[in-house]
Amino acid sequence: MDTDGVAELILGPLLRHVGEHDATVWVETNAACEVEVLGHGARTFEVEGHHYALVVIDGLEPGERRAYEVALDGRRAWPELDSAFPPSTIGTIDGERAATVVFGSCRVTAPQVAPYTLSKDADERGRGIDALRTLALQLHERPPDDLPDALLLLGDQIYADEVSPQTLEFIRSSRDTDAPPGEEVADFEEYSRLYWEAWRDPPIRWLLSTVPTAMIFDDHDVHDDWNTSASWVERMRAEPWWDERIVGAFMSYWLYQHLGNLSPRELAGDRLFQRVKGLADAGAELREFAGNVDRGHEGTRWSYCRDLGRTRLVVLDSRAGRVLDPERRTMVDEHEWRWIEEQVEGDFDHLLLATTLPLLLAPGMHHLEAWNEAVCEGAWGATAARAGEWLREALDLEHWAAFGESFARLTQLIEDVGAGRRGAAPASIVVLSGDVHHAYVAEVAFRREAGVQSAVYQATCSPVRNPLDARERRLMRAATSRTAAVVAGALARAAGVARPHIRWRLSGKPSFDNQIATLDVDGRGADLRIERPVGEGDGDPHFECVLERSLSAPHIQGRVPARTASQAEETTRT
Repeated sequence: MDTDGVAELILGPLLRHVGEHDATVWVETNAACEVEVLGHGARTFEVEGHHYALVVIDGLEPGERRAYEVALDGRRAWPELDSAFPPSTIGTIDGERAATVVFGSCRVTAPQVAPYTLSKDADERGRGIDALRTLALQLHERPPDDLPDALLLLGDQIYADEVSPQTLEFIRSSRDTDAPPGEEVADFEEYSRLYWEAWRDPPIRWLLSTVPTAMIFDDHDVHDDWNTSASWVERMRAEPWWDERIVGAFMSYWLYQHLGNLSPRELAGDRLFQRVKGLADAGAELREFAGNVDRGHEGTRWSYCRDLGRTRLVVLDSRAGRVLDPERRTMVDEHEWRWIEEQVEGDFDHLLLATTLPLLLAPGMHHLEAWNEAVCEGAWGATAARAGEWLREALDLEHWAAFGESFARLTQLIEDVGAGRRGAAPASIVVLSGDVHHAYVAEVAFRREAGVQSAVYQATCSPVRNPLDARERRLMRAATSRTAAVVAGALARAAGVARPHIRWRLSGKPSFDNQIATLDVDGRGADLRIERPVGEGDGDPHFECVLERSLSAPHIQGRVPARTASQAEETTRT
C-alpha cells in the first residue's frame, strides 16, 4: 500500500467531537506518519497493518469556523487538489447560539448508480436513493455557517450481514464463501474494508470531514439480532466462526466509531487508547479487549454525552451493554444506568436522549413485545416460553418494550426530569431513535399529578438507505393499526403485563422511504423536519419534506392539556 514511501489518506478525514474550544479529526492512512491539522499533530498508531490517528485540536474560540487542511509528514493530503467541494471546516459550539442536529439510522452500503438506486420493488438489488449522500449534496451549496452542529448516526452504519458488491468481491478473493459465515463479514480485515467502502464516496467523505459526527452501533454493525436474548448468544458462541466475527466487530467499532465519540478530556483519561498509541502494533491488545468485552461487558460503557450549547445530547447504547440473564433482563447494566442518571441532571433548555431502538413503538407493537417478554419468562408455561423465544427472534421483538424493567425505569427518569426533580425542567425532552425502517413522531402525556412541565416527544427516523419492500410495508402498517393494538393489548393483559405509567400516541402516518431528520433548537423552541430524497435520471437528487412540526410545548408552562392526555390514553389503552 505504500507508494514510494509517501503516506496517503486511506479514509477520512472525519470531523468527530467538537466543543466550544476543541475538536478531534480522525484519519486512516496507508503508512505510519505524523498527521497535522491546524498546527496540532498526532502520530499514527498501527493495528494489524492499518494506521490510524486522532488529532486533538484545542485553543479554538467558541462559535468560530475555520477551514482546515490535513498534512501527512508535512505534505498536504486533504483537501484533494481536484475536489469539487468547498474547503472542510471546523465550527465550534457557541453556548448562546441555536443548534441543529441531523439524525438517522440504517444505511446499507451499495453503489450510487442504478440498479442499486432503484426501489426494492423495481429490482431486488435496489436500495433507493441514499439520504446521507443527498444531504451532502445539499449542504455543500450552503454557506459554512449554515451547516448542522452534529450528524448523529443511530446504528447500522454498516451491514456486516449484507455487504456491498465490492466488499463481497474482496471477501471472495480471500476465502471460501461456501463455508460459514459465507458472504457475510468474518473478521477485522473485512470489517475495515466495509467501513472504507461506506465512507469513501466523495460527497459522503466531504460531509463527514466538515459536519461533526456522533455514532452508536446497533445489531447489523455486528450481526442481525445481535444480543436479542441469552439463548441467541449461546447459540452464536457455539459457532466456530463467531469468536473471530465478534472480535473483529468490537475492534473495528472501537477504531472507526467509538474513539471519535469521546471528548479530548475523555481521550486523555482512556487507558486503552493511551496504551494503544504506544504499541508497535496494537492488534493483540485490541483483540484481548474485544474478547473480554464480548464475554463480560460489565463496566464497559459505549454510551456518551455531548453538550451543544444549551442542548444536552445523551447517546444510549441499547445493544452491547444488555444484561440477558433470564432472571433479570435489562437494556443496560447498573453501572451504565447510574451514568445515565448523572447525565440528565443539570441546567439545559433541551434534553435529547438518543437510542438506536425506539423507546415508544406503535401501541400494537409495544403490547406484542411486552406480551412476548412475559411469555418467554414463563407466564404461560415452559412450552409457550420456548415458542415465545422463537417468535422473539423471528419478529425482532427486542426493543425497549421487550425489556419491561428498563422501559419503566427510563420513562420514569424522563418524568422526573420533566417535572424538575433532577434540576430545572427543560423546555423539551426528545427521544431520538431509528432501527424500525419507518419514521414517525410520538407525543407523550403523563398523569397530571406527575407535574411534568417539559414537552416530551419521540422522533424516530429510519432508514437512511435500506427501505422496506411493498410486502414488508403492508405488514408494518398492519402492525401499527388499531386492530393490532386491540389484539396485542388483550394478549399482554392476559399474560399479566402491567400498563405503562405514561400514555403516548403517534402523530400522523408513518413514512417508509429512505429519509433523514433535522432537529432545530433555538431558545426554548424545537422544530423537527423529516425529508426523503427524490430524483430522476442522472441529475442530483433533492429532498422532499414528509413531516414537519414543532416539538415545543403547545401550552402554557408545559402542562399537559386534557385533550392531549385523553387522546394519548385512548390510543395506548387499546
